[in-house]
Amino acid sequence: MDTWIGLMSGTSMDGIDAVLVSFQGQSARIHASHTIPYPDEIRHRLLAACQNQATLDEIGELDTLTGTLFAQAATEVIQHSGLPPSAIRAIGSHGQTLRHQPSGASPFTIQIGNPSVISEATGITTVADFRRRDMAAGGQGAPLVPAFHKAFFSSDTEDRCILNLGGIANITWIPANESSPVTGFDTGPANALMDAWCLDQTGLPFDSDGHWASEGTVNQELLSDMLSDAYFSRMPPKSTGKERFNLDWVKTQVSRHPDIPAEDIQRTLLQLTVASVVNQLPETRGLRIYTCGGGARNPLLMAELEKALPDAQLTLTSDLGLDPQMVEPVAFAWLAKQALEGLPGNLPEVTGASGPRILGAIYPA
Repeated sequence: MDTWIGLMSGTSMDGIDAVLVSFQGQSARIHASHTIPYPDEIRHRLLAACQNQATLDEIGELDTLTGTLFAQAATEVIQHSGLPPSAIRAIGSHGQTLRHQPSGASPFTIQIGNPSVISEATGITTVADFRRRDMAAGGQGAPLVPAFHKAFFSSDTEDRCILNLGGIANITWIPANESSPVTGFDTGPANALMDAWCLDQTGLPFDSDGHWASEGTVNQELLSDMLSDAYFSRMPPKSTGKERFNLDWVKTQVSRHPDIPAEDIQRTLLQLTVASVVNQLPETRGLRIYTCGGGARNPLLMAELEKALPDAQLTLTSDLGLDPQMVEPVAFAWLAKQALEGLPGNLPEVTGASGPRILGAIYPA
């Protein structure tokens, strides 16, 4: 049986998740998983590059450095698995997004993490650059995981919603009726703003278990102003990232409401994630919502989502057989498989592309 590696680093930029997986029918078997954190210096440089605070030389160097780290993550997950590299058919690498601008006269998206470095260091065929073909076909290039969600999490007996709480939150609505289209889009920030504010105010990269947010209270006026951002009322297809929802965005919002304690701002940012998700769900009564991503480990965030969704059942993707922290890396392993088998990896009804497309560029071993 072929095995595949998926590599993922999201908008939170806390590290690289690697998974070694095999696929059979509508199931994915994880043979090994591994995470390596970004060194502090690299993470700070990546965050600066996302805010246009990097030269071309610096971005080129980061491309090589992150490619080396992605290769390290792949090598180490193979070591954890006990399988020989020859058993791995290919690596699917998402790369590290620096900028995602799906709208405007000349849409573009930039992911770094040189796949040639990954292929050369591991001796394994690597598939990368998954987003740009969809964008060339008129799509948003994101979110891409709904195609995987549909393939592995659909049910013929119940409507399902997959809620990914990464740096950015996105939902995939999978109707039980196969003739109904899947709906998927980015709802807005999940951990990105909380992480940015926590780092700015405390020096810590994230608010562990929501402890700091739990010390604050929601400022309703600030929350209302945040929710007035035009992105939240825009109709899908839509996608977003740190180019819109970042520390500067938070500080602009806060400047209209002086003297709010920092912990209240953190608590309000958490509630922004909750409200923006709940407000954009098409239906909740009797709905089963399966959560994944780093935010699924935040007890306060999950408790507030449950409180805001009394008519729905909130659970984890582990109930569907897949670790909530591994859904995205497994999805990019699957996208590599799709590419090598000549099969499409996008859902046009989600991204807005003009049709199904094979995604990714192949870098042979």
